[in-house]
Amino acid sequence: MHQAGQETILFVDDEESILDVASEYFKRRGYQVVTACNGLAAVNILEKQTVDCCFTDINMPGMDGLALAEHIHKSDNTLPVIIMTGYPSLDNTIQTLKNGVVDFLVKPVNLSQMELCVRRVFSQRRLFVENLLLKEEVESKERLEKLNRELTVKVEEMHILNRILSDFSVISSSREVFKRLVDMAVEITRSDRACFFIVNDSVTKPFFTAAVCGKPPSVAAEAAESGTGYDRAVGDPNAPVQPDLSKLIREVADDEIPLLVSDNNGSRNIPQDLRSLMMVPLKIRQTVFGVLMAALENDTAAYTEKDLYYLSFMAQNAANAIENLALYENIYENLFATLYAFVNAIEARDRYTQQHSSRVTAFSIEIGKAMGCTLEELDTLKFAGHLHDIGKIGIRDDILLKPGRLTDEEFAKIKEHPVIGANIVEQLGFWERERQIIRCHHERYDGKGYPDGLCKDEIPILGRILTVADVYDAVSSDRAYRKRMEEGQVLEIIKQGAGTQFDPEVVDVFLKLHREGKFSKLMSSGSATHLFTHLRN
Repeated sequence: MHQAGQETILFVDDEESILDVASEYFKRRGYQVVTACNGLAAVNILEKQTVDCCFTDINMPGMDGLALAEHIHKSDNTLPVIIMTGYPSLDNTIQTLKNGVVDFLVKPVNLSQMELCVRRVFSQRRLFVENLLLKEEVESKERLEKLNRELTVKVEEMHILNRILSDFSVISSSREVFKRLVDMAVEITRSDRACFFIVNDSVTKPFFTAAVCGKPPSVAAEAAESGTGYDRAVGDPNAPVQPDLSKLIREVADDEIPLLVSDNNGSRNIPQDLRSLMMVPLKIRQTVFGVLMAALENDTAAYTEKDLYYLSFMAQNAANAIENLALYENIYENLFATLYAFVNAIEARDRYTQQHSSRVTAFSIEIGKAMGCTLEELDTLKFAGHLHDIGKIGIRDDILLKPGRLTDEEFAKIKEHPVIGANIVEQLGFWERERQIIRCHHERYDGKGYPDGLCKDEIPILGRILTVADVYDAVSSDRAYRKRMEEGQVLEIIKQGAGTQFDPEVVDVFLKLHREGKFSKLMSSGSATHLFTHLRN
């Protein structure tokens, strides 16, 4: 253990918890520790006592870490400064290099990692001081430049790793994960081609699900025509993989160990057009799911251990992304099933409205498609359509199922169901667009609807679509207080409501679809349910 009294460390951070933890840890390790809450306080300490090493945060009130590093560099360039930050940026990194910072740690920082950094810094400082005393100024300058170059390399590596982490954190589908994986492999490792192969116990031979070529399109096409393998790696996904390559992929999957062939000499039957090759197994829940391959051509530099590390890091984060997506989709499906069960419970209370939500959803989807809605918008309509009346679970049966005319007080209670439904969805913490549609499905184009009196474009377009579908099904179906209307009456109500109750554009699309017979086959509850199930899958 370090002997007490030898070196003093100054920790500068505006978070007291960090200062307390670091101070306690390094005191136990035998170091003397002083702390400061910002750069100005640190300057005062440095004026009064000798400090051997300084850890500082960047973002602090008064004087930040960059200004403190500059101050220290000007007053004592032998005092090592280590920057700690939770938000690294290229500008900050360049600025620290100018100020002689010897290391750059990204929060949260492991305490043992900090201690290793301290030991290395003290060792380097002793050598540095000796050089200042024994060598010429030019030699000292060269050493500083070398340290700065090493730091620059380290920061560049850190940026690559952070980019890999951030890119996979925003992906929304498994298919996108594999496409991003091969794109990133080509870009970061400067590969000429990259492929991801599915290889596990459920498939007899490896086959690739994503591939990309780093060559210009003209070069790739020429290579494919000459039979050098681009057709297999970039073209038809059903094309067979070369037997020797297939065997090698299977070996990597079975061994669960990354493979690096820096210089292909033909000993492993690797295609001769490949100069260098890397393969990394991708494991999901401790089981190999596939293999990521990257390759270089004959006229390019060979891969290094660092390239293999980057490729392995990509595969690991891709696997994490897939696991997270699977977990999210499972939670999503379970939660949706629970909410849909509520809707079924509501409709079961009233035999006249059974399958109403399914039909409204089906009608809304048809209108949305005809109006050019995106897949995301159609998915929103599916969710909101099925749950638009979920708020009725908060309405008493004697009001909801009343066969006669409602009193003003009873109707006021019924009008609460859009707000109740929106509040139920809001508690889930997501689905904000769906929540808005559920809340506004009884708003009117002329502003006389409820609960908020929105009008025209103040009502989301998906809400205006759902309103037409909801009214169409309501007046076309039997209710406790009346029989269904004739189809001619129903269409007349929709037509007369254009510009007052309904968006005229939505009405025009609805009437066109109705003339084409799009809705007639959806009027049976079974058809609507079938359509919804088909669209969800």
